[in-house]
Amino acid sequence: MEIRNRKAKRDYQILKTLEVGIVLTGNEIKSIRAGKINFKDSYAAIKNGEVWLYNLHISPYIKGSYQDYGPTRIRKLLLNKHEINRLEKKIQERGFTLIPIRLYINERSLAKIELAIAKGKREYEKREKIRERDVQKEIKGVNSFS
Repeated sequence: MEIRNRKAKRDYQILKTLEVGIVLTGNEIKSIRAGKINFKDSYAAIKNGEVWLYNLHISPYIKGSYQDYGPTRIRKLLLNKHEINRLEKKIQERGFTLIPIRLYINERSLAKIELAIAKGKREYEKREKIRERDVQKEIKGVNSFS
């Protein structure tokens, strides 16, 4: 079970990734297993020596009854102090941010998030990348008819 943030590679230049745990409720993990998750505008930030994930939308579990939660509530990410200090130094540099790239359930049935240190791309960089991809498609199309 894996859900990817498809816009991450388009909007950001990814420098480094790391696997982190996430604190969830029982109904949230059931919604994740059902694939009811949206990464739109989600990011992580460090506050008071802890890493928090913002704007990750996990739809409420339909069959859940008593344990309702806010779909975009702030969720704690699980890292040790050494990792948090290293991340904090890195993101204090200009333009770096923490974004989730994918959420998956590992072999021990634990939800994990792949978090990336990334730098936002500018609009002209995105257009240039699209132009290069179109040229490569056109070259492959010409070669296939030969």
